[in-house]
Amino acid sequence: MAKLKDQNINQDALSKASYALFDFTKKERSFLIIICILISIAGIITPYTYLAMWFGFGLAAYSAIANDSIQTIGTFIASNQNRKWYWLWLFMGLVFVGTVTYSWVTYDGDVSYQRLMVPGLEKAPESFVFLQLAAPIVLLVLTRLRMPVSTTFLLLNVFTYKAGTIVDVMKKSFIGYGLAFVLAIIVWFILEKFVENYLKGKPSPIWDVFQWITSAVLWSVWIMQDAANIAVFLPRQLGLWEFVGFTSFIFLGLGFLFYMKGDRIQSVVNEKTRVTDVRAATLVDLVYAVILFYFKMANNIPMSTTWVFIGLLAGRELAIAIAKSKKVEKRRVNIFRALYLTRKDIFKASIGLVVSLVLALIINEGVRKEFLALFGLI
Repeated sequence: MAKLKDQNINQDALSKASYALFDFTKKERSFLIIICILISIAGIITPYTYLAMWFGFGLAAYSAIANDSIQTIGTFIASNQNRKWYWLWLFMGLVFVGTVTYSWVTYDGDVSYQRLMVPGLEKAPESFVFLQLAAPIVLLVLTRLRMPVSTTFLLLNVFTYKAGTIVDVMKKSFIGYGLAFVLAIIVWFILEKFVENYLKGKPSPIWDVFQWITSAVLWSVWIMQDAANIAVFLPRQLGLWEFVGFTSFIFLGLGFLFYMKGDRIQSVVNEKTRVTDVRAATLVDLVYAVILFYFKMANNIPMSTTWVFIGLLAGRELAIAIAKSKKVEKRRVNIFRALYLTRKDIFKASIGLVVSLVLALIINEGVRKEFLALFGLI
């Protein structure tokens, strides 16, 4: 009898899973068709290095910015929903153009602020394998599923030929998560009572100015960190027309992203406490910009800004949950919600990390041998 009951439970679970898969494929039919087309194109042009280079760049440019938009322009979009999308686009687009132009001029054609000059990434690809072009397609799928994964891990790891570089990137990223988490708790625990009282009522127009400035600074610092994730497909020094193509494509892609209001992954920001308030959004952006700038000045090793961002949101949510309620039961509920959101974001970000490591081990023989030697398997 018990065995029959277990079989019925398993059949019910299988039926629910099958229905969920059918429902997803039905709702996302157009998107899945596009993914199939992209995979087919990637398979066809992989042997043609120049075409593969620009195809991979195009996919990486849109997928990376679409996924990472929640970090930098997510709060900007959330708190400016009443404004025309094209004004937001032109503002952030011009900030992007100015930031990458400075790097291109200063570093002799390098648009990555020398993030790609570290050992293991300093060599531009001379040929491509299918999985390298597939990595940004995987990122598109994960973005569609609203997963804030690390574009640094997913895109850079597949080009790294030294395991030590991957370890250094992971170490710096996890340190960034911890620092952001602790700093967010300290900042918002101290400010929460003040913020809770001050955020009442309609914000002063001056806060709009503060937020636009802060968002511009954050967006610029983020580009300094993460432009490497997009430029990794391209030569390390871009000529004039290559630079024009690089800049124009991303500029237009930003326009589409603002038109879509951040697309589905924007929900990762919108579900957090009070981020649609321009004053709260300004504080989030300011603290995040300070952390990213600190790590930019520390060294040229790339890092996952996604892990820093989810650490910042996690610490902020926990601090608000602890500080905003005097009743023990209500505080416990708020803390449980904060921990739930934290765990969910870490789980989703970890998926991207695991996928990137698997791809790096499959693609790069040098990385595979170093990891096997590390665990004494060879």
